[in-house]
Amino acid sequence: MGAGSLFLWTVECDSGLKPKFGASRPPGIMDLKSELLKSIWHAFTSLDVEKCGKVSKSQLKVLSHNLHTVLNLPHDPVALEEHFRDDDDGPVSKQGYMPYLNTYILDKVKEGTFDKEKFDDVCWMMTRKKNYLTLPQGSLLSENDSFKLFCLFNLLSEDRYPLLMVAEEAEYLVKKFSVAMSQEWDSRPLEDLLSQDASAREEGLSVWRFLEHLGAGHMLRVPSGEAFSLALNEVFLEMYHGVLKMGYMWKKGHMRRNWTERWFVLKPSSMTYYVSEQLKDQRGAIQLDKTCVVEALPDRDGKRCLLCVKTLNKSYEMSASDQRHKVEWIQALQTALRLLGEGKSSLHKELKLKRRVQRERSQRGRNLSTCSNSSNLSQSDDGYQETDEDRERHNQQIDSIIQLAREQENRRRDAEEEERSRQQEVQRELERQLKEAQMMRDSMQLEMEQKEQEAQQQRRRIEELEETQRRLEAALQEEIQADREEEGAREELQRFLEAEEEKSRQCQLLQEQQRAQRALPPAEEEEPSPSSALDCAAQELQDLRESRQRSRKHLEEVQEKLRNASQHVRHWNVQLNRLMTPITPGDRTEHRKTTKQNMCPKKEGALASTEFISKYKSRAGSPPPEPQGLDKHTDTVSKSEGSDDTAKGQS
Repeated sequence: MGAGSLFLWTVECDSGLKPKFGASRPPGIMDLKSELLKSIWHAFTSLDVEKCGKVSKSQLKVLSHNLHTVLNLPHDPVALEEHFRDDDDGPVSKQGYMPYLNTYILDKVKEGTFDKEKFDDVCWMMTRKKNYLTLPQGSLLSENDSFKLFCLFNLLSEDRYPLLMVAEEAEYLVKKFSVAMSQEWDSRPLEDLLSQDASAREEGLSVWRFLEHLGAGHMLRVPSGEAFSLALNEVFLEMYHGVLKMGYMWKKGHMRRNWTERWFVLKPSSMTYYVSEQLKDQRGAIQLDKTCVVEALPDRDGKRCLLCVKTLNKSYEMSASDQRHKVEWIQALQTALRLLGEGKSSLHKELKLKRRVQRERSQRGRNLSTCSNSSNLSQSDDGYQETDEDRERHNQQIDSIIQLAREQENRRRDAEEEERSRQQEVQRELERQLKEAQMMRDSMQLEMEQKEQEAQQQRRRIEELEETQRRLEAALQEEIQADREEEGAREELQRFLEAEEEKSRQCQLLQEQQRAQRALPPAEEEEPSPSSALDCAAQELQDLRESRQRSRKHLEEVQEKLRNASQHVRHWNVQLNRLMTPITPGDRTEHRKTTKQNMCPKKEGALASTEFISKYKSRAGSPPPEPQGLDKHTDTVSKSEGSDDTAKGQS
């Protein structure tokens, strides 16, 4: 393999003859074929055991078969035999392996029909067996880390063979690792390495030297192997897979309209979202195109930091964790849409091309300055006497070069200052938004605490209300029972009064008969006297009076019990009406007064829940009204009792 743009790969056939073939490819074009060709070159050179640029045809068959398999292409073994067909002079090929590779493999490859990482893994396995058998002692790299660094090396290496990574690209990659590990960039290890290795500084690093120095910690100070593996995985997803941004966001559903947290992965052509960051359960994808629009939305529905991605068919609403992440997601989406509009598939390929153009401009400037100095020296050695006009022209050229360099430096400084000012303004804006969000969060937390206190107060009020209601029901039950007992006592007293009244009439009748008998002449006194019947009636009347007294005493006890029960009912009724005042948020005195007047009207000097009491009594069965003429009837019987006693004394 020769350097430059001419690929000269030689195939040594099984018989020992050496047909050669070549192909040229313009440098600087990082298309799909160029990417695949870099990995194929590593696999091809690993088959060249003697380092002479010669590979046997049998090995090429195995290589071709593996390439067809991993690229999902139909393999035609006859085509390789035809390409390197034997003739009378022995196995001779006028074309070489590159035309076969272009015709039967690279020209048939289509992006998206194969797994690029799997393809690179196959090439890595072939070249690792010959060049990287075991990891060096004390290396920070695992086998998986070495494969990822191999892929990143192919991405950043120059488009000329043998493949080398220039010092500027190595520094760029190592800086990415340092930022991913959240540590400050220290350029001294890399500078010491380049100062000791002149070939690496001038020409660049091969992939094996790159892995050796990085694994030994000569290019970057690494705190631990785990930290470097995490940082490498992040850089690998960003640069190799073209991931512009990853992270959690809340996504609003299209069917149920609920919010669910998802892990989003943004690439220039799509934005996929998964259940978690393990990337195992994909829940959907947003296909981006030139018609997509990214918008920032105001906060609503309890969600903050909202943004929206609008496509032709749907609109996807998402909520970031804070304002800083919202701004970062919007900028990343705008970058993806810009790349789509420009027809570019990767951001880092574009950045690599810009860095290369900048290095070439710097190199041309240095070459021009060197040529000018060498020309002056050669002319002075030859004794050539410049005229004033020539000297003035050269001075003007030198001044123009210096002026151009100064202008470029000034523009660079102005751009850096402008970028720094913009970043500071964005930082201040983010800090202001974070302060506002913190203040809003504190106010919402205070409001939630107040509402929690009000809810606890309301729960206590409800518990007290339920307890008071139970006590009021017990008091009402006691009052109803006392009413029933009073009713029974009154009925019993009524019966005794009626019997006593009847007996009193009988006694009065016997007394009148006795007085009439005394007024008769003596001849008529021979008839039987009613005094014995009167005595019996008087004794029965006395017994009835004693029973009535006992019944009246029992009635008074029952009435006292009823009064106590009624007093308990009124007490718990007042407590119930006090607790029935509704709880309103805040200190709204007028509303509370109005609610008290509407809900708890005063009745007989105390708040009364007449509706509750009437319903409870109707459910329990209200007692009949109290006999109104009982006391009056009792007084009448008492008077007749006195007259009977007087009549009895006269008799």
